This record gives sequence, structure tokens and C-alpha cells, in this order.
Amino acid sequence: MIEIYKAKGELEAQIIKGMLDSYGIPCILRSNAAGSVHSFVFDGMGEVRIMVLESHAEEARAIICSEHKSTSLEQQGAD
Repeated sequence: MIEIYKAKGELEAQIIKGMLDSYGIPCILRSNAAGSVHSFVFDGMGEVRIMVLESHAEEARAIICSEHKSTSLEQQGAD
């Protein structure tokens, strides 16, 4: 398994996991600290690494990039 993304916290990681699951891409979440202890990110603490099989890496990155782009555009439209 390889890392494809670093989420800023458990909530973002769970959203991305759900998104990848909906496309049929299994993933695991890895963190060096318990989310309940580090609910914020400071110098890498609280980050959650999204890991997928290497065979799914390119597709997973494209999905994350596409979803983040559409979310950013929706937020800009609300302003």
C-alpha cells in the first residue's frame, strides 16, 4: 500500500475514505497520534495518511483532486 494523500485530521480522512469507498477503492487510514488527543494539526501531528493499493493510486488521486476542485468551486459560488 502507498500513501496518496495526507488529510489534515480524522474528519477529512473519513470523508475521503467514504468518497474512495463509493468508487470501489479500498483504503486504510494511518496516523501517528490518536485523533482524540490531537484534534488539530501541528507539525504533522494529527495528520492522517490515506493509503491505497498501488494499482489504485492514480485513480484515487484523480478522484480526490476532482472532488476537492468541485468543493472549492462550490464554496467560491457561495461567497
